[in-house]
Amino acid sequence: MPVIEAHEVYKVFGRRPERGVARLRDGATREELRADGLTAAVIDASFEVAEGEIFVVMGLSGSGKSTLIRTVNGLQPPTAGSIRVGGEDLMDLDGRGLRRLRRERISMVFQHFALLPHRTVGENAAYGLKVRGINRAERERRAEKALQMVGLGGWAGSLPAQLSGGMQQRVGIARALAAETDVMLMDEAFSALDPLIRREMQDQLVELQHELGKTILFITHDLNEAMRLGDRIAMMRDGRIVQQGTAEQILNDPANDYVAQFVQDVDRTRVLTASSVMEAPVAVIGATQGPRAAHKLMREHQMSAVMVVARDRQLVGVVTERAAATAVAAGRSDLSGVMEAVASAAPDTAVADLFAASADNATPIAVIDERGRLQGVIPRVTLLSALGETSGPEAAEAVQPVLIDEGSLA
Repeated sequence: MPVIEAHEVYKVFGRRPERGVARLRDGATREELRADGLTAAVIDASFEVAEGEIFVVMGLSGSGKSTLIRTVNGLQPPTAGSIRVGGEDLMDLDGRGLRRLRRERISMVFQHFALLPHRTVGENAAYGLKVRGINRAERERRAEKALQMVGLGGWAGSLPAQLSGGMQQRVGIARALAAETDVMLMDEAFSALDPLIRREMQDQLVELQHELGKTILFITHDLNEAMRLGDRIAMMRDGRIVQQGTAEQILNDPANDYVAQFVQDVDRTRVLTASSVMEAPVAVIGATQGPRAAHKLMREHQMSAVMVVARDRQLVGVVTERAAATAVAAGRSDLSGVMEAVASAAPDTAVADLFAASADNATPIAVIDERGRLQGVIPRVTLLSALGETSGPEAAEAVQPVLIDEGSLA
């Protein structure tokens, strides 16, 4: 079950907003409603956020993204539609139920830190716990643990004014972590920071997410930030979600001209991954085969090198045509002394991180899964050509290597 579910959510401001929803459903535009004194902030928005996922909602100012996140914690109840968090429908909760949900299930990180200036860093980090009635010793313990997670161990006794902007935002994150809620809502959490600190905060969020596996709804207007952080992204325009998908899906297959223009200046090498540019090897050879079989296979397929795999698709190494020919001339009967180490990468490795390995190795980069099984290969020419493609290559399907039997090559 998704942790967060939004279904056909509308948020209209003004007198008799329900009539505005009806008009929108009948095809009225945002501008037509505005002429009648109604503001359609969110229009027919539906999405789901899975457990442990960072789901990013991005759009320009006025797109409705911040209003949308406020409907998720009940600060602004939707005019129509439903929001469910952890299976609870917010529309069914009264004021007490909403406060309980915010205390126990949802924590919020704001754009402008929202720290209490007269309280210490530790007291700010523990503030949510104090509101919940947690005893002082326990909240201090949890606050200190959270401060340690964000690199602020030892700062608990300082005041917010003594911290830099990036450090103050870390306190805001620590406050959310100390609450130990399932869901974190982050509304433009890093946009007030300068670029270098913002990058550091993004790195830290990624590290924390690997460790804690929170369910995060993250709002931003920065496309590079969205594509760097989001497991999936929803792009908003004029109150509507115009496309949802992974960063690669949005970059490679934009839903419309608006999205295409939005992503045209994105650094593709930071978004595309090894799995999206890899290709199936023409052929592979089994580890039990010999140099003669490898040499014949490469000549038949005009390959300069061939990947060597075990029967369970475990990557063993790579054999070049020159090494195989030399071994044949020397009368060698096995590949053990012929194989070379092969440069490898995980499927989610960014293309930008593949260039050094490609430059240092004449043989293709092998893409392997967490169990060391061959998924695909990336020749140098494929890596370079991927950068120039405007639509990007489709992700290759996992390779099922065919082990070549020496007898079939005789």
